[in-house]
Amino acid sequence: MKNKDFDSMDIDELWSLHEQVTSTLARKIGEEKAKLEERLRKLQNSDNTIRSDRPRRAYPKVHPKYQNPKNPAEKWSGRGKRPHWVQAQLKAGKRLEHFLISR
Repeated sequence: MKNKDFDSMDIDELWSLHEQVTSTLARKIGEEKAKLEERLRKLQNSDNTIRSDRPRRAYPKVHPKYQNPKNPAEKWSGRGKRPHWVQAQLKAGKRLEHFLISR
């Protein structure tokens, strides 16, 4: 609608239009909220089935496998995200085998 259409409407018509818009929005918001609550309920149920009451098993300690040649205090087990020093050395053209700790 253009502004001219609103100008020609009286207060009662505008109020009626306002109530229609408000009720439509409230209904749509309620429907969307119900969908989201249902999704959340499903996620919570699936999350509960994954968990169990038993405690997590203890993993053995992993000894470091690689050592930074520039700073021997920096070591990496080879698991998880690569440390910055490893990434920098690999970009410089070196290979992981260069950093193996001799046993």
